Amino acid sequence: MEWKEKARQLLTESLHPIPAELNELDWKSGLSEKTDRLAQHLSAFANLQGGGILVFGVNNDGNVFDMSKQEIDEIVQKLGNIAQNNLAYPIQIEHAVMDYEGKSILFIHIPEQSDKPVFLRGKDLFSSYHRSAGQTVKMSKSQVKAMIASSEGVSFEKQIAMKNLKLEEVLSLLNYKALFEILDKDVPSSTDSIINRLKEFKLCEQIGNLWNITNLGAILFAKDLKTFANMQGREVIVRKYIGTNNRQQEFEQHGTYGYAVGFEGLIDYIMKYTSAEKIDVKREYVPTYPRVAIREFVANALVHQDFTMSGMPVTIEIFSNRIAITNAGAPLNDINRLIDLPPQSRNELLAQTMFLLHICERRGSGIDRAIAAIEEMFLPAVKFSKGESHTKVVLFPKKDIKEMTKQEKIDICYQHACIVYEDGKSINNQSVRERFGLNKNDSSIASRIISDTIEAGLIKPTEAESNSKKFMSYLPYYA
Repeated sequence: MEWKEKARQLLTESLHPIPAELNELDWKSGLSEKTDRLAQHLSAFANLQGGGILVFGVNNDGNVFDMSKQEIDEIVQKLGNIAQNNLAYPIQIEHAVMDYEGKSILFIHIPEQSDKPVFLRGKDLFSSYHRSAGQTVKMSKSQVKAMIASSEGVSFEKQIAMKNLKLEEVLSLLNYKALFEILDKDVPSSTDSIINRLKEFKLCEQIGNLWNITNLGAILFAKDLKTFANMQGREVIVRKYIGTNNRQQEFEQHGTYGYAVGFEGLIDYIMKYTSAEKIDVKREYVPTYPRVAIREFVANALVHQDFTMSGMPVTIEIFSNRIAITNAGAPLNDINRLIDLPPQSRNELLAQTMFLLHICERRGSGIDRAIAAIEEMFLPAVKFSKGESHTKVVLFPKKDIKEMTKQEKIDICYQHACIVYEDGKSINNQSVRERFGLNKNDSSIASRIISDTIEAGLIKPTEAESNSKKFMSYLPYYA
């Protein structure tokens, strides 16, 4: 796709239905006098996969306005000078003035550079910037190192967690038996067969007569993550609080095993402490949340976390009125489109391996199944949120519609439309009633929820409109 066409498309995505800046695109109402800050933006987009766009003529609230020829000429000249003189090496940028919604606005294209990271001239390598949650932020030292390794074709998973080991040491550090259990295979009697299977999954590599354990091997199959220096802080933490806030903690549990080894036990643990106890003839636990949803969102947090960020392990926080799952790194997709868009992962090899190990669903289907399970239990909508350095998913227990806020009803209606659209269908008054557990006499309540969701810009009527609202159907805004 030619960059101008892509720029126009990205601007539309960022402005509708809810104005929000993207990693690939940054609005500007005018030219900043801070040359260093402009250089930081250029650095960030030059380091971004696929590059990025600065758009001049858009206010912070997302309103578009005309740019004068004089303003455009000044911006193009100044940014061109910065691109040539204020970065570690000169980069070429492009510009175009295009009509958008009847306004003349300026698009500046900053191509991704092959020699990364691009940092500020006169400073060291660690004065590099990147885009996170629609913001330009300075990269940490570990992120700079990871970008250098990635530009050389060495992803986090392929990097070495421990090297120069004897075969017996590899087998003592990795829980190879768990691998064969997950694959539903008998453990071979031959150590050569065992190590070859580990090598096949890229969990280790042979260098002469010695062996290296890769980060992938350690993060998935470590018997104890603390054994590996660069796995410190990569464990999963589960915290349970008393009540609805974090002021009084009931317990905190730190995971020890690699993700593949400990995954099912982790899910069991979460389900136990989020379920309601029921004592009848015998004691049993009634799930508050669907297991498939907990499983999917925890797996997503593991797979999509940003391993270049330290001090932010995957954390599951259990409150009396919600469960929050947080991982390092802002989401790579728009949080309003997580249901329908195929997920983008920072860690493709980890994602693929967890799929082969039946921990993750095939690409794009897991969140669909999770949301469908949430609907089956009549739970409120899942809340997706992002920050500069994290992604958070929050699930809520069942709530009566009378206790829901207007926004909660809108969120439910929108996610319902998304999940139904993925099945090639559209929602209507009846399906919304069914989603909320309402009866036929409550059609006016469903109509109000639909109207509010349309007003929020999240759904729209289908092309084949009916004269009667009773028979109208609706699609997500992006359909």
